[in-house]
Amino acid sequence: MARILGVEVPDNKKVRIALMYIYGIGDQRAEEIVKNTGVDGEKRVKELTEEELGKITSFIQKNYKIEGDLRQEITQSIRRLIEINCYRGIRHKLSLPVRGQRTRSNARTRKGPRKTVGVVRDKAARKAIKQQKEEK
Repeated sequence: MARILGVEVPDNKKVRIALMYIYGIGDQRAEEIVKNTGVDGEKRVKELTEEELGKITSFIQKNYKIEGDLRQEITQSIRRLIEINCYRGIRHKLSLPVRGQRTRSNARTRKGPRKTVGVVRDKAARKAIKQQKEEK
């Protein structure tokens, strides 16, 4: 496996596809990198020379923020939103959808599994809920 900026990139994939294994590089950016460095995007990673790998690495370093730096910037911006108590910050804090999605019937990914409120009539379900409460 080749290493580009500390990320293991699979050898048997084409360069365009393999670049997308780096956090912060998607389809468009991978295409742009291949075009600007002059490397053939249809080549496999294992066929690249050290010179071509160096070109790709230096281009990415100069033009993009990736991996740890990008993750850090995203978490800092979310932390800032929470700190200033804006609407989006409050939504982040409460683990609710931030971008205006409805929450009445959907948003299970963000809100987590349903919490049953009220009476549970089924005896088996009642037992399961009781065990869950005891585990906590």
